Amino acid sequence: MIVFKTFLKVLNKCKMTIILYTVMLIVFGVLNMQTSDSSTNFVASKPDVLIINNDKDEGITKDLIKYITDNSNIIELDDSDEAREDALFYRDVNYIIYIPKDFRDDFLRGKNPEIEVKSTGDYQSAFAQMLLERYIKIAKVYVQSIDDEDELIAKINETISKETEVEMTSKLDTNSLTKASFYYNFASYSLLAGCVYVICLILSSFRDEKIRKRTVISSMNYKTHNRQLLLSNMLFAIVLWVFYVLVSFVLVGDLMLTAHGVVYMVNALVFTICALSIAFLIGNLITNKEAINGIVNVVALGSSFLCGAFVPAEWLPDAVLKIAHVLPTYYYINSNDRLKMLEVVSFESLKPIILNMGIIVIFILGFVALSNIVARKKRKLG
Repeated sequence: MIVFKTFLKVLNKCKMTIILYTVMLIVFGVLNMQTSDSSTNFVASKPDVLIINNDKDEGITKDLIKYITDNSNIIELDDSDEAREDALFYRDVNYIIYIPKDFRDDFLRGKNPEIEVKSTGDYQSAFAQMLLERYIKIAKVYVQSIDDEDELIAKINETISKETEVEMTSKLDTNSLTKASFYYNFASYSLLAGCVYVICLILSSFRDEKIRKRTVISSMNYKTHNRQLLLSNMLFAIVLWVFYVLVSFVLVGDLMLTAHGVVYMVNALVFTICALSIAFLIGNLITNKEAINGIVNVVALGSSFLCGAFVPAEWLPDAVLKIAHVLPTYYYINSNDRLKMLEVVSFESLKPIILNMGIIVIFILGFVALSNIVARKKRKLG
């Protein structure tokens, strides 16, 4: 109990740091909740289109302009090439359609008149191009068999007006899963930084010259002392994990009561144990308390940036992700990212996640082995 009481005294000095990491986790989690879109409906945004009509505004030319107008935002500009080029450059217009002279007569005669276009090359202009091509392709099919222009326009509009009904067959709550994945990804930083900072500070405090001498001359066995210290640090790590899990229940909600939520929690527990093993290794390597802050920044921040805790992994360059493979945080975050895409949680679907957990366990065993080697060498030197 003496070791545990001393542990609690040192831990009490670290409470502000633990609170800081927790506040950061909650703040970023809440910000993500506010920016997440809870809608699963797709709404196509209308492109900004400028139509230059050099033909008569009648017949199929008029109908084409009406179709484009109904499905886009028509922009009015000065009648000059300079004004149009400036509008494209500044994205005031996404797409410019030049309808040639005698377009209507040539099209009805099957001459396939060419419509010139200019675009910004973005997704809005691609949508405008799709609208134009859709109308022209349908019109070309019907003009081969229909001679009457009014009947031709009626058939084109009848075909265009038909819409495909899309049924959502997946019941995956992607919004909640994305929130959970973001929360637990960012939690990797808080867990790793909290464990490394607190445990390294505690270990360095117990290695203080005065405390070490008191331990040596005391009646307590050296192995008992180390076992109590190890159990105290494990208890701290588990309590930290439990606290962050409880926070996730508040921020994420009912999802944490599902199979997905259980896997998130188990994955975080495995990573917490890994963070504990990393902290023990670093704690055995360093003796200077002043160096702890720098080490936390290098280990926690470095792995978080490289592995996708702050920036989604799919946005990171391939070279960065290749480097990240040597860090346990990568496999933890990869599991979270895979989990948010799983519609059904089963042993088969969880195989990649279980493999990632297994790799993290190998990291844990490696860090523990290195810690024992370092501790043994230091004991001999002492």
